[in-house]
Amino acid sequence: MTYITRATAAAGALLAAAGLLTAGPAQAAIRDSHPGNWLYLTVTKGDARADDIRGTLLLCDPPRGHARAAEACGELDGVDGDIGRITARNGFCPMIWAPVTARARGQWNGRPVTFQETYASRCVMNARTGSVFSLDG
Repeated sequence: MTYITRATAAAGALLAAAGLLTAGPAQAAIRDSHPGNWLYLTVTKGDARADDIRGTLLLCDPPRGHARAAEACGELDGVDGDIGRITARNGFCPMIWAPVTARARGQWNGRPVTFQETYASRCVMNARTGSVFSLDG
C-alpha cells in the first residue's frame, strides 16, 4: 500500500467513525418514516416581547423535556398538534390583567406547527391550552 492510499483509507475510517460518511438517502428515509413530534414552547410576560421569557423543548416520542410532558403530548395528540383546538377547561380565573404571550413552533406528524396567542393572564392561558404551556409543572 502506498502512503497516499493508507492516508486516504485512514481519513475514510475517521470520517465513518465520526458518522460523517453515511448512506444519505437511507438515513433520510428513516427520519421521514418516524418524524417525531416536538414543539419549542415559550411564555412571555406582557403582550410584547420582553426579557422575562420562559421556554422549553417538548418532545413527544417518548414524552420528555417538559414538566407535564405526558399530559401535554396526550392533549396535543388529541387535536393533531393544533393547539388552538384544545378544548377549553371550565374553571374560574380572576379578572386580573396580567397578560402572557404563548408561542410554539415545531413539527407534528411531519407538518410544521406555529402558534402565538396573548391571553389576559396565565390562568386563562392554562384554561385554554391545557398542559401545553404549563412550563412550571
